Amino acid sequence: MRMPCISSLTTKTTLPLRQTEQQYTMKIGIIREEKNPPDNRVPLTPLQCADIHELYPDIDLVVESSANRCFANEEYINAGLRLQKDLSDCDVLLGVKEVPKEKLIPGKTYFFFSHTIKKQPYNKGLMQTLIAKNIRMIDYETLTHKDGKRILGFGYFAGVVGAHNGLLTYGRKFNLFDLKPAHECQHMEEMLAQYRHIQLPPIKIVLTGSGRVAAGLLKIMEHWDIENVGPEDFLNNQYDYPVYTHLKGWDLYENKETGKYDRDRFHQHPEWFKCKFQPYTQQADILMNGIYWDSKIEPLFQKEDVQQPDFKISVIADVTCDIDGSVPITIAATTITEPVYGIDRKTLKRTQPFQNTKEIIDMMTVDNLPNELPRDASRHFGEHIIKYILPELKKDDSDILARATICRDGQLTSHFDYLNDYAFGK
Repeated sequence: MRMPCISSLTTKTTLPLRQTEQQYTMKIGIIREEKNPPDNRVPLTPLQCADIHELYPDIDLVVESSANRCFANEEYINAGLRLQKDLSDCDVLLGVKEVPKEKLIPGKTYFFFSHTIKKQPYNKGLMQTLIAKNIRMIDYETLTHKDGKRILGFGYFAGVVGAHNGLLTYGRKFNLFDLKPAHECQHMEEMLAQYRHIQLPPIKIVLTGSGRVAAGLLKIMEHWDIENVGPEDFLNNQYDYPVYTHLKGWDLYENKETGKYDRDRFHQHPEWFKCKFQPYTQQADILMNGIYWDSKIEPLFQKEDVQQPDFKISVIADVTCDIDGSVPITIAATTITEPVYGIDRKTLKRTQPFQNTKEIIDMMTVDNLPNELPRDASRHFGEHIIKYILPELKKDDSDILARATICRDGQLTSHFDYLNDYAFGK
């Protein structure tokens, strides 16, 4: 049976805080994050919820109570929202991380990062439960414009915090300066204000990537007033002030036969391409990694390269944090409170960081970096929901939502039928 369009669902609700009584066409609930470790981000801030009430009077927004959000329950109440324990009368449910299987309400439309589209083994049970409970699953990661560009993501703030952590690590490692971690700052402005009176040594930083993560990395370079130089100059020149270079696809990879780079062919057949990063290991002091990677793509360097005397990188901020991935000495994800571990260059074994020696590479591999600036990150994320997603929810038919729907009515959609064995197999 075809699921009715969201805009056709009607719920009559009395809102004492809004002082109105009217007919609503959609009820949206903001769910409590219950995955461990806990996540304190939100899909919509209290003020954004208030804006939605003004922009869309026919949308009723309610919030499930939570003690862990970066915005307190009282902030939502003060913005005119109601706390509601039971969300079973909502049409749409918005979260951030995966919802525990037992908490999923059958027949609802859910938005959250499901981490299922790459057949992640640890979420196979979640995928199968989404099917069994006839849930319409719309993954934020799969919401795209026609050209394939993603609409939503926290990558920008992952880059911002990752770059901050990378410089924090370098300063602490060599006893040069001490920065307050982002998670100890009230907001991004407080974090950035620390840079005003710190003079960096003449270090060379290499950034990789071309998406939102890279944009966040570049934001921190701008605030430190670090000079941008081209890749060739970076490799061939020395400077008496800090510099960075930004490497994108064509700077990093070339076809093994033609020596050229073609973006479409690279994404279709990454195994045809070799990585050109190795010379930068001999020039850079810090690597801030923000590239997309899968198992068919060559890593930036090989583990044994680290043991060579000309390997210069002493701090790596691996924002993408693929274990044994684009950075082969990323051996584990770290936590916000313990963000760094060391890798002994001789033994390639994990050791203590901040030892003031280049024989140890300090690795920053936090895998939930946006949680260090949750209020800023949530505000940025929610703005895109209001601009791009709510208008689509109001439509009878939305190409954007159709492309992003992984499953509905107990079946995978045609865009995700490659998950068939994952969703229905044992």
